[in-house]
Amino acid sequence: MSLSRSVQGSVVLVTGAGSGMGAATAAVFAAEGAHVAVTDRNAAAAQGVADAITAQGQSAQAWPLDVSDPGQIMDVVAQVAARFGGLDCVINNAGISGFSAIDDDGYEAVWDRSIAILLTSHHRVIRAALPHLRRSAAPRIVNIASTEALGATARDSAYAAAKAGVTGLTRALAVELGREGITVNCICPGPILTGMTDAIPDEARQTYARRRTALGRYGAPEEVAHITLSLCLPAASYLTGVTIPVDGGLMARNA
Repeated sequence: MSLSRSVQGSVVLVTGAGSGMGAATAAVFAAEGAHVAVTDRNAAAAQGVADAITAQGQSAQAWPLDVSDPGQIMDVVAQVAARFGGLDCVINNAGISGFSAIDDDGYEAVWDRSIAILLTSHHRVIRAALPHLRRSAAPRIVNIASTEALGATARDSAYAAAKAGVTGLTRALAVELGREGITVNCICPGPILTGMTDAIPDEARQTYARRRTALGRYGAPEEVAHITLSLCLPAASYLTGVTIPVDGGLMARNA
């Protein structure tokens, strides 16, 4: 059994890695010596992240990937494993936002897209990756959900339902795959400074953070990325099926 605290040489696939937490995750793993597959539906953004990593002398390659397309998932996972000689870690990070009241005319479309991208894509990426993970010495799956899975916001039911589904999928697969040594864990980010929160006025962000979080601030994408990294260490071999809020104490605070 390896209790190494290094991902040096590991092959890591990150979805939604063209910006925000995904880009930060790709950069953190690459800085630790991993080979990183940077995937995103925005091909130019993915390439930009990969170029920034390789400019530092680290290992990364970009692939365009729309996680709502099952054919693309199968193709890209196979290409990543062929390019780097295997696959050790899968980070299901790709996400969207979309607010809609339950009785809005467009609710069905928001629901369908939310479930497809935020939940269904997770099992498809995992299913495509499993043959490769089964050959890894330290196979790791990390699903990115949200604190919306633990306590919801009005007009956000489709997103909350999808993210709650991710936590359930995580637990179920941890049980199913545990005897094979494949760990499956989930991170629930709270208020993080990403493209999804850019539209919120700065004053409103500061007020929310002071009122709701123990730390009184929004988090940085890198702060989530480092927790993701810790779950993928070979030494993290006895931690599986857990959901970890990375939220500055939002879920711990009553008032």
